[in-house]
Amino acid sequence: MTTILYARVSTADQTIGHQRTQAEAAGFKIDQVFSDDGVSGVSTTLRERPEGKRLYDALRSGDTLVVRWVDRLGRNYVDVTEAIREFISRGIIIRTVINNMTFDGATKDPIQMAVRDALIGFMAATAQAQHEATKAAQRAGIDGAKAKAEKVYRGRKPSYSAEKLTMVTDMLALGSAGTTDIASATGLSRQTVLRIKEDPAAAAGLLAAWSKA
Repeated sequence: MTTILYARVSTADQTIGHQRTQAEAAGFKIDQVFSDDGVSGVSTTLRERPEGKRLYDALRSGDTLVVRWVDRLGRNYVDVTEAIREFISRGIIIRTVINNMTFDGATKDPIQMAVRDALIGFMAATAQAQHEATKAAQRAGIDGAKAKAEKVYRGRKPSYSAEKLTMVTDMLALGSAGTTDIASATGLSRQTVLRIKEDPAAAAGLLAAWSKA
C-alpha cells in the first residue's frame, strides 16, 4: 500500500515543495509525489494533465491519495467529483491535508454514503466557486484600473459644453471679440477660452472623450 501525494500549482507564488512540506507536517508519510506545475485546474481535467494521467495509472486498491485540498485535483465540479468517485470505486482512499478529511468506499450504509457524496459535491462546488469569485474580483480590478487610466488619459472634465465650444470657435473665427469678451459672453473663464483658442481640435477631442464616459 502506497501513499501518494498529488500536488498542482498554477501560479508563480505557489510551489510543489510547499504542498509536500504541509503534508509531512500534518503527519503523512509520502512514498511518491505526482505534480503538475503551471497547469490550470479549470480548463484542464485531471486525466488530461501529464502527471494526473500517470496518477490514474499508478494508484492501486488500498493506496492512499493525499491532496492539500480537493481544489488541487481541480476546480471543475464535474471533473473533481467524477475523479474522486472513480478512485473510491477502485478502493483508493483519499485524504486531505486541510481539515484531515477522508473519503473511501469503506462504508456501505446508504445514509453514510449519501452524506459522503454530498460532502464531496459540496467541496468540489466550493473549489469551482472560489475560482469564479477570484476571477470576477480580478476582472473587476482590471476594469477599475482601466477606467482610472482612461480618466487620467482624458484629463480633467471640460467646463464647456458642445454648444459653448461652438460659440467660442465661431467668435474666434469672426475675430470680432477678444478673449475677455468671449469669456463674458459664454460664461467660461479666460483660461478656458485661451486653451480652446490655442488648440480647438484638442478641445473638441476632450469633450468627445468625456461624452463617451
